[in-house]
Amino acid sequence: MSRGQGPTTTGRAVLFALPAVFPVVAVLGVSLAAAVLQSLGLMPFIGPPSFSVEAWTGNTGELVRATGLSLNIAATATVLSVCIGFLIAAYVLASPRMGWIVGALSAATIPIPHLIGAGAIGLLLSDSGFLERVLGMPAAFPALVGGPWWIAAITEYAWKESAFVALVVLGSIARSVGDLCDAAATLGATARQRVFRVVLPLAMPSLAVSALIVFVYTLGSYEPVWLLGPTSPEPLPVRAVRLFGSVDLTARPEAMASALVSVAVGAGVILIGILVVRRSREFR
Repeated sequence: MSRGQGPTTTGRAVLFALPAVFPVVAVLGVSLAAAVLQSLGLMPFIGPPSFSVEAWTGNTGELVRATGLSLNIAATATVLSVCIGFLIAAYVLASPRMGWIVGALSAATIPIPHLIGAGAIGLLLSDSGFLERVLGMPAAFPALVGGPWWIAAITEYAWKESAFVALVVLGSIARSVGDLCDAAATLGATARQRVFRVVLPLAMPSLAVSALIVFVYTLGSYEPVWLLGPTSPEPLPVRAVRLFGSVDLTARPEAMASALVSVAVGAGVILIGILVVRRSREFR
C-alpha cells in the first residue's frame, strides 16, 4: 500500500467497531477476572484472602454432573430448535399466502421473556395443567414438569428458539431461494426435493450460526430449568445461582466456579463453531 492511501477497509471497520466493542470487552474481562479470583479465594466476600482450589476440587463429582446435564439440555434443545425452525422457514417460503401467518405467529414469540414462556409451558404441561384437563388423564398423565427427563424445560427452549432460527434463516435466504426453487421446479424437482436439495443447502450457514447462538444461550439460561426442572440434579446455571444466594457466604467460590465452567464451555463451543464454519467455507 502506498503512503498516499488511507487505512484499509478492515482497519476502518475495526476503528468504527472499537467504541462499541471496547466497553463490552472491558466489563466482561473485569467480571471474569473477579470471578476467577473469588473462585480461588483471593477475593473473598468475608475474611482475609487465602489461595484455595477447594471450590474446584471439593465437589468435583457434582460439578461434572451439572456440566453434563447442562450440555445434554442445551444440545437437545438446540437440535429441536434448528429442526423446527427450518421447517417453519421452509413452510413460509413454500406457501407465501399462508406462510406469512405462521411466520408472524412465530415472530410474535421472540419478544416474550423466557420466564413468562416457562410459566406458560408449566401451566400447559403440568400434571394439573391445561393439557391434562383437555385429555382427561389425571392419573396417567406423565410427569413433564419437574420430571427426570427435563421435557418441559426443553420444550420451552425449543418453542422459543425455533422462532429465532426461522427468522435468521428467512432473513438470510429469502431473496435468493425463490428463483432457484422455480428453476428446480422447472427441471422437474418435487416439493420435497426442492426443500432438501435447494433450501437446506442454502440455509446451512445460517442454521449453523443460529444453532451456535441457541446452544450457548441455552447453556447459560436459568429461568426455564429452574422453574420447570426437578430440584436435583442441577444444571450449571441453577447451581451457580443457588450457591451465590446461599446464606452460607463461604459457598460463593463454588458459585463462581460453576459460572466459570459454564463460560468456559460456552467459549469453547463458540471457538469450535467458528472454526467449523470457516473450514466449511474454505471447502466450497
